[in-house]
Amino acid sequence: MTETDIGAPLVNLAEIAEIELFILKRMREFTLGDHASVFKGSGVNFVGLRDWAPGDRPSSIDWAQSSLTNFSPMVTREFEQPSTASIVAVADASLSTRCGAGGDSIAGAIARSVAAVGLSAVFFQDTFGLVTFDEGLHQLSAARARIGKSHVIYCLDLYQQRRRTEATGDMDVTASLAGHLRKTSMVPVISDFLFADAPRLIAELSLLNAVHDVFLMMADVRFAYALPDVSAGWIETFDVETGRTRIVSRREAKRLASRVGQWQDEIARLARDADLDLVRVGLDRWEMETAIVQFVAERRLRKM
Repeated sequence: MTETDIGAPLVNLAEIAEIELFILKRMREFTLGDHASVFKGSGVNFVGLRDWAPGDRPSSIDWAQSSLTNFSPMVTREFEQPSTASIVAVADASLSTRCGAGGDSIAGAIARSVAAVGLSAVFFQDTFGLVTFDEGLHQLSAARARIGKSHVIYCLDLYQQRRRTEATGDMDVTASLAGHLRKTSMVPVISDFLFADAPRLIAELSLLNAVHDVFLMMADVRFAYALPDVSAGWIETFDVETGRTRIVSRREAKRLASRVGQWQDEIARLARDADLDLVRVGLDRWEMETAIVQFVAERRLRKM
């Protein structure tokens, strides 16, 4: 496994443009005959003030309040507008997702999933937000649901940089998630689910599904564990999340990919038992985006 270069973007602007064009083509059939958009500007219902964030319109800056803080930070007025749906993606940003093989990383597949879901929300003029969590299932960062392509790009950058945006301490992501869901929302949980607490997470998400529309998007990461043949009889492995090392036999190393597949099959079974829909996203970009876009469109039509 190789760790992804932190400076290289997981999803660049060219890929975002390709995903957007793909969504425009695939989603158009779901909007034929729809009424004209009711969205004008950035919203009409004033909900409060907050610090300026990348992507904010200059017209939303509250210059009087900003002058009180000497413009560090600048303060913006936040408005909320009616929307057909609110989508809050929950993405796995643990250190292990930054690893992969053959130049492809697990985080890259997750980031493209976030981009596809976010841009489909932009197409339907729905609000989109993001919550990321680390290897301990603690909230790492959060971006409130807003409308616009620039906000989706901001969320992707937030996932890429893997920085903590709020002083949430060791708050569990499922406990903090309820605070980000102001109304009934679609909640795609995007991860490889290769952590010991995955069954507990699924059980807690099934409870959340009673109020919100929760579904799982599982990255098929067997490619990252299909190790090449080595001549050594024993191999030292290193866990980037715990910092621990372990010696495994060559035979055991060859079985890593199949064991990962078995674990993810078990996760799929647990999701079915918990009445949670699950879609697998593979390494092939276009197959992945086709599955995601169709799935999100069908879920939206079912909720209308």
